[in-house]
Amino acid sequence: MTQEQTKIDNTVIEACKKGNRLAQYTLYNQYSKAMYNLAYRMMNNKEDAEDMLQDAFTDAFNKLNTFRYESTFGAWVKTILINKCINQLRKKKVEIITENVPENLNDNVDENEFSFSGDIQKVFRAIEKLPGGYRIVFTLYLLEGYDHTEIGDILGISKSTSKTQYHRAKNKLKKILAEEDMKWTN
Repeated sequence: MTQEQTKIDNTVIEACKKGNRLAQYTLYNQYSKAMYNLAYRMMNNKEDAEDMLQDAFTDAFNKLNTFRYESTFGAWVKTILINKCINQLRKKKVEIITENVPENLNDNVDENEFSFSGDIQKVFRAIEKLPGGYRIVFTLYLLEGYDHTEIGDILGISKSTSKTQYHRAKNKLKKILAEEDMKWTN
């Protein structure tokens, strides 16, 4: 984000703090699509994603006086949204599989080896088919840029469990994509 955009955001945020509805609408419009996409990837359900998006923005606007400009508004809302999604998933008891996590597996995992050329929508549809724990770690690591220590802190799991979940998610995703290719060729 440029300095000019940050100044504009800060001006809009100050107007929001004063109760300006147009300023709130401006911020919502600017960030809602990206936040919805993140919520959808985490929740894997349109209605839940919409609920999480609305809850996150409602909380953000209600707590805007606590925003300290230490990060961008987008990063702040993203943190609120991720926490809302994780809390909701915990209520639904989405399982992070932690059994049989070999300690040395994580030393050999090339986390950046996942690459794909082709229809990105096909990849997103395949991500939707991942088990909940795999999908969340995969999304936070590869799509949102969190490291495994941060993911561990967010989800209440160890760094090695996060790495293992990511590794398993990649393998499962590759299998799903391969099966999809076979479906298209038959």
